[in-house]
Amino acid sequence: MSLDHLDEKQQESLQKIRKRVIEAIGKNMDLYGVTLSTGHLYGLLFFADKPMTLDDMGREMEMSKTSMSTSMRTLLDLKMVNKVWTKGSRKDLYEVEFDWHQTFTDYFAIKWRKAVEMNLQVLRKAISEVDKLLMDEDASEAVKEVLLRDRGKMKQAESYYKWLDRLIDAMEDEKIYELVPKEEDDKIKTEHKN
Repeated sequence: MSLDHLDEKQQESLQKIRKRVIEAIGKNMDLYGVTLSTGHLYGLLFFADKPMTLDDMGREMEMSKTSMSTSMRTLLDLKMVNKVWTKGSRKDLYEVEFDWHQTFTDYFAIKWRKAVEMNLQVLRKAISEVDKLLMDEDASEAVKEVLLRDRGKMKQAESYYKWLDRLIDAMEDEKIYELVPKEEDDKIKTEHKN
């Protein structure tokens, strides 16, 4: 929706509100491992009335085309923005992915799954090695006590990572929304979806 129908004071007030939101989004995007400027770019697209080209964004953000391109590639990789096609345009156009639930799931499921797999592999190998040491008849009771304590800690960590793996499954198959339902009015309808 264009701001042209608003008077200058209304436009200024709305721009201040948007700027505050964009600033907050930018500051919190470190959660996704992106820079402040990339977060601000996402915020700009969030309020855009229609898909934007890199040139459009560059004018608004006063960023170099190289920085814009790098930021867009990051946001595309994170599935936070989509590249869209518009009839008559030869330039790439971008718009925000408004399904934040899916963006969260895509990002964290991938990151957490990788960490879970790596940590479970290390823990299982370590537990196996500790088990072998425990079977050593020459090991003293004091050594076995330390080994059993360490094994208990590692088994506890293994249980956590198994739980986290199930949480990731619940996110990916959307069963998480049975426990924590989505809000009814959180679906943004965009006029420029093709």
